[in-house]
Order: sequence, then structure tokens, then C-alpha cells
Amino acid sequence: MAIPITDLIVAVVSKMVDDSQAEAYREPSHSDLDFYFGRSGLSNVDPKSQGQTVGKAKRVRSVLSWAIDNDQAAGGKLIESLVSKIRASGGFRETSENYIGNEVIVRAIEAFDSEGYTFTKDGDLRPKNLEALSGRDLTEALCAYVRRAKKGAEDAALLSGTGKDLLEATAAHVISMIFGTYPQQANFPTLLGQAFVALGLATPEDQPSSTESYQRSMERGMYQVAVGVNRLRNKQGTGHGRPWVADITSAEAEAAIVLSGTVAGYMLDKLKKC
Repeated sequence: MAIPITDLIVAVVSKMVDDSQAEAYREPSHSDLDFYFGRSGLSNVDPKSQGQTVGKAKRVRSVLSWAIDNDQAAGGKLIESLVSKIRASGGFRETSENYIGNEVIVRAIEAFDSEGYTFTKDGDLRPKNLEALSGRDLTEALCAYVRRAKKGAEDAALLSGTGKDLLEATAAHVISMIFGTYPQQANFPTLLGQAFVALGLATPEDQPSSTESYQRSMERGMYQVAVGVNRLRNKQGTGHGRPWVADITSAEAEAAIVLSGTVAGYMLDKLKKC
């Protein structure tokens, strides 16, 4: 799984390794950080490699802050490794000398929750099962995927555990919220059209008029973009690996992900105002 990286998550992961205010030294050690930075391919941005003498929290914060803008996949791999190491060292067990503290754990739970991930008090980190969510909870989970999609995060294109892409899941959710259920056998253009109509948005079926708002022209374009993005999806995929058809380039995939986030985010914003 691709762990999300935001400034908030960087802050909480840094606190997980910080023992500057603790009564005793805690794992992971500086040597452990050397190992995990190297395995994630991030040793070159470690302050220690540049001759600086800094604490563990600052090392982690510096490396992950660089990863936000330059290599989110490597940063996500590092977060996963650090959480696993802290868990294995007893960091989430109150009776352990390596316990990181309840306040840090609560902040981590809140931070990952805001990005569509479940983080438990015993250190288990996993994507939320969207199929088990409904109503406002699902709206907020989809919003988290929208934020990641707008950053070009590829794992935001095909939602974990659902078999749906972001646009399809958003359209289905909109219809369910407004009408109570959605037509599960409908093809994507039909499903999206019904969601647009339910939200009062324009589709290509609505003929332009000289008196309509400029926004409606934009909404027709959003509908067409969404259908185009959906056609690029690898419908044979299972949610593992690349979610796009074989001949799409990396630049095209990134554009499709960002466009998915833009259209889905617009729909969810309209839904919240219904």
C-alpha cells in the first residue's frame, strides 16, 4: 500500500521516533534510521549524510519533508517501515520501555484518518475499507482520496477493496446519498450522468443557452473529462498494480489521476451543499 505523506503525517511520524523528552532512550536507534533511510532510497537527503549532528525526530522530519515534493512512494515506504519497527519494538504497548505515549498515538490516529487510513492504538496501519462505510463517513473518506488524487498519487485512482475508481465510487455515493440507492448495473456514463443531474450539474445532454451561467459550460467539460478518464482504466485490474490500460504513458496517467481528483472533488463539494 502507498502510505500518504502530508505535513501533518510527517509531524506525527517524527514524534513517534522522538525520545528527546523521554526519561530513557527508545528504539528505533540512529543506526536503525540509517538502515531504513537506505532501504527506502532516501539516505542522500538525511541531514546526517550531510555532516549535521541532529536528533532522530529532525532526521525523520527532514527526510519525509523532502519526500513530500520529490518522491512520495519512497517516503510512504519509509513511513511503513518505521511504523513496523516501532510496533515490533513495543512502541504501542503501554508496558514497554519503548512506548511512545498515548498522546502521540491519538495524534497519529487522527492524522491518518484524515487521509483515508485507519491507524489503531496497537500500530496497525491500513487503508479504510470503503465498502464498509456509508453516509458522511464515506464522504470524508472519498474527500481524502480526492486530496491524494490532486497530488497525482496513483493509488488514489483505484480505491482499495472496492474495484471502483474514484470517479465511479463518487458518482455511486452521490446517488446513494440523494436517492438512497444507486443502479449497480449501470455503465459509467449513465451512472455519472445520474449523479450530475442529482447535483444539478450540466451534462452534454443539456443544450447550452445564452442565458446560462459560465459554470454550466465547465460542468459539461467535467463530465466529458470524467468519461474519458474512466475509459483509460484497466477494467481487468484487481486494484493491485497499475490501474491503467497498457499503452498509457506516465504523464497521461498522472494527468488522469489529477483530473479524477478535480471532478470528484467538485461533485463532493456540491453534495455537501445539498
